[in-house]
Amino acid sequence: MNTLMRKGVLGLAGLAFAGGVVGGPIAAHNAQTVDARPVAVVQSDKSGVDSAKLIPHGTQGVQSRIDLDDEQVANVKAIIAATKKSGLDERAAVISVATSLQESKLENLGHLGDANDHDSLGLFQQRPSSGWGTPEQITDPEYSTTAFLKGLKQVDGWQDMPLTEAAQTVQVSAFPDAYAQWEQQAADLVGQYWNS
Repeated sequence: MNTLMRKGVLGLAGLAFAGGVVGGPIAAHNAQTVDARPVAVVQSDKSGVDSAKLIPHGTQGVQSRIDLDDEQVANVKAIIAATKKSGLDERAAVISVATSLQESKLENLGHLGDANDHDSLGLFQQRPSSGWGTPEQITDPEYSTTAFLKGLKQVDGWQDMPLTEAAQTVQVSAFPDAYAQWEQQAADLVGQYWNS
């Protein structure tokens, strides 16, 4: 499904984003829930990724998973590249990818009309009116990831927090626990693409 069609579907469905609207998180794709296990099982096609760093606390709650298209995979790679450029490790990338999975399903979303959460844009549904940057900056994957990571670095002890707590502290979502459902898929993606 192309980006315009996805945006149209989102607009017609009247879905709200998890960045503060009471309507709930988006479901732009068919998310599949899988049983959560307290042990991290990370599927990694690349060696050299320490799976203990990816999910140090184990997954929290029921996990969701979506199939990704080429655009979404490119956005995962952009998030990983920006994380490395910021000097942060794989865990920061997992938190970033999981946050983007929740906020936009890894789609670099522009303004969606009535379905838009205020003026939220991009991979992380950041708001120009909240000081995240200009619309052009926020819809640049490297910039938006770097802005998210800058916020994460300001959270004391983020490295030792469960993913949902670290993401929520930066994002201030109306649905703070929703990030947890993406931890396993985010870890799998970071494990797969960190060394590519």
